[in-house]
Amino acid sequence: MKQFLCPKSTMLAALLSLVAFIACTPKGLSQKTSNDSGKQKVILDTDIGDDIDDAFALALAVSSPKLQVIGVTTAWGDTDLRARLAERLLKVTGHGDIPVAAGPKTHASSTFSQARWAQIEPEPVKGFPDAIDFTLNAIRRNPGQITLIAIAPFSNIGALIDRDPATFSRLKQIVLMGGSVHRGYGDLGYLPDRGPEPEYNVMMDIPSSRKLFASGVPIEMMPLDSTQLKFDETMRDTVFSQATPMTDALLSLYEEWRASTGNATPTLFDVMAVAVAINSDLCPTRPMDIEIDDKGLTRPAAGEPNADVCLRSDSDQFFHFYIPAILNAPHR
Repeated sequence: MKQFLCPKSTMLAALLSLVAFIACTPKGLSQKTSNDSGKQKVILDTDIGDDIDDAFALALAVSSPKLQVIGVTTAWGDTDLRARLAERLLKVTGHGDIPVAAGPKTHASSTFSQARWAQIEPEPVKGFPDAIDFTLNAIRRNPGQITLIAIAPFSNIGALIDRDPATFSRLKQIVLMGGSVHRGYGDLGYLPDRGPEPEYNVMMDIPSSRKLFASGVPIEMMPLDSTQLKFDETMRDTVFSQATPMTDALLSLYEEWRASTGNATPTLFDVMAVAVAINSDLCPTRPMDIEIDDKGLTRPAAGEPNADVCLRSDSDQFFHFYIPAILNAPHR
């Protein structure tokens, strides 16, 4: 094979260029890898403290290597006490760098079953940041990049839309737990379904729920039809026996919830919304036009679809995903 020889000056220039490339490239590539790591930016909007499923949902969100939780916002009722609970859970599990913000307080008739655990966390001297300001500022810094995971009554979302609908529309998507399309509470598929009924997150704030579904932001909806996931005794023993900071915190919250409610088996409604943000295959969706009536029923209509709705999930598949996810996640 014929060889081509370059003049010394050309070879020197090429060598210098190669050195410069090697010197500069690793930092640039490293930065690109960091920015394009595949982690999805999420904000979790939660009414943590009443039912226990919010705590299990937050545990999954911070445990997943596929999510970057840029904030937790609390909604409905005593949002400051909810923020104290979220802050304590984040701190004791090594995620205290995640900011927590409190939304507008509302009247709530629900029981704050985990109040004692929350009250151990001291109130911030200057209070918690405002959840509406926090979320809007985050969207402005990351337009089109943030998934809002909504697992509370939609009071914060209504306030966001009222404050700045243009910025709200720059969310990437909303993944929510809410609604009832064909199945109501207790319809687990073993007996004939009794039909839909008003679901709590929608029913508690119907005006905000309507604003959400009219917002034009892409919605992934996890209704009662696909979220009645029973965390039975065998599963609980598997998780709580691991004695990690996360499982110890969840056990403490579970015991308070059980003592307050008299229930033993949690239903992990809200966790499915976080799971779908990580792996959409866990709850396949279909496009639907969802209307909300005056009772809070989420009724299928004949118009243009405004949500992708999961009507059925595989509980066994879900728990085979969930339990390893919170047990094997590296702690910070």
